[in-house]
Amino acid sequence: MGKQYATLSEKLTEFISEQKIYFVGTATTDGRVNVSPKGMDSFRVLNNNRVIWLNVTGSGNETSAHVQLNPRMTIMFCAFDAPPLILRLYGMARVVHKKDHDWKELFAHFNPLPGARQIFDLSIEMVQTSCGMAVPYYEHTGDRELLSDWAKKKGDDGLMEYWDEKNQSSIDNIPTNIIAKNV
Repeated sequence: MGKQYATLSEKLTEFISEQKIYFVGTATTDGRVNVSPKGMDSFRVLNNNRVIWLNVTGSGNETSAHVQLNPRMTIMFCAFDAPPLILRLYGMARVVHKKDHDWKELFAHFNPLPGARQIFDLSIEMVQTSCGMAVPYYEHTGDRELLSDWAKKKGDDGLMEYWDEKNQSSIDNIPTNIIAKNV
């Protein structure tokens, strides 16, 4: 049932564009594995072997810490309201901060989201599909605005304070470099 491909096809790219949620998995060699759900309008396919996603401020910053030590990343999409399908993108990622030379170019692909803190740039090494027949049906009834509202209320200075207090290192005490590379 599962199939592997070297790149994204037009059909899989269309599938991605229809999804409202995706999951990002990262890990260091010795630390905890992190799997994060992502939503909002934060994912873009640049070509058949490169994708980017905009990371907004959250309670942790595990993905950034992990990628800076070990660039492996897996992104997974599931069909919740269509014919069953699971799509995984395996590759090597890099974190792009606001001070990095290509931030503006990559950020231009997105509608600005309050609290944006990093962009992750994934070079796809393998695409894998599997059946997804055990994934339940779910209906998307709307996006939550809570995180955007929170970030707007914090403002730029409040976000910097939050990053300094909560986003400087992972739960395994790996530095994220968020202040040094964004201020």
